[in-house]
Amino acid sequence: MISKTYGSSVSGVDASIITVEVNVINGTNFYMVGLPDSAVKESQQRVESAIKQCGFFFPRQKVVVNLAPADIRKEGSAYDLPIALGVLKSSGQIEAENLQDYLILGELSLDGKLRPIKGALSIAIEARAKNYKGFILPIENAYEAAIVNNLDIIGVETMEEAIDFFEGKKKIKPLVVDTRELFFDTQNDYEADFSAVQGQENIKRALEIAAAGGHNVIMIGPPGSGKTMLAKRLPSILPPLSLHEALETTKIHSVSGLLDANASLISRRPYRSPHHTISDVALVGGGGNPQPGEISLAHNGVLFLDELPEFKRT
Repeated sequence: MISKTYGSSVSGVDASIITVEVNVINGTNFYMVGLPDSAVKESQQRVESAIKQCGFFFPRQKVVVNLAPADIRKEGSAYDLPIALGVLKSSGQIEAENLQDYLILGELSLDGKLRPIKGALSIAIEARAKNYKGFILPIENAYEAAIVNNLDIIGVETMEEAIDFFEGKKKIKPLVVDTRELFFDTQNDYEADFSAVQGQENIKRALEIAAAGGHNVIMIGPPGSGKTMLAKRLPSILPPLSLHEALETTKIHSVSGLLDANASLISRRPYRSPHHTISDVALVGGGGNPQPGEISLAHNGVLFLDELPEFKRT
């Protein structure tokens, strides 16, 4: 029997839907097709161990997993949970009839617990755009995804919990986050505040003008004169983030995996200070699977290039 579950891949800061098809038929061996990378191929071992830990069995037949569309490269370990649920559904061990109503992602540990994923916010936005009922994901990412309204965010800690939810044995209340309240409560909560700077009236005036007009600043002075200290406090006098800017910033940090566990909307302007030995890709972004660099991570905030002449010119 063929079963279908739905996951997602992230390219840049945007997500696309991936259909996970599983078929258990006569034969032997485990096959995965659809342009998976090494981390996706290795999911067989994690899935098999997690299934056994949850009291089920891994089929001793031919198991074919297809990740469609096949021309998009699938990377990462977030496909573990949809593959495992697809195997159980296809082998007749669970009777989940509403698997196709939800987007499902999560990395499995060998004991069936779920580990966090990257890009939960971008994936939740895409799930809502494609009219999915909800999004099943690790509980550590639930607050991040709950920024998106009109989508049931179901955070689970283990694969067994997800199975019980689909079979109706356990009701999990969708997580709801008051985005506006959360946003405005923490908007001005900066660790380093500009008001703590004593003296330095000339440079403070220059930074205030730069902050008001969105200008670039070059600070020249001897070591210990306060250049880094002032730059670190510059975000606290920039205009507050709008809700749209906060969503943009959170998406970028989400796909980079830089959000803390149980983190939600970024409401403060980011501050990034890369070392002058940083590589080109780490600074501007890129790679086989494009990832944001330091310039993108400083979007809507401050990018401080300390020891500017030491950076590569090319």
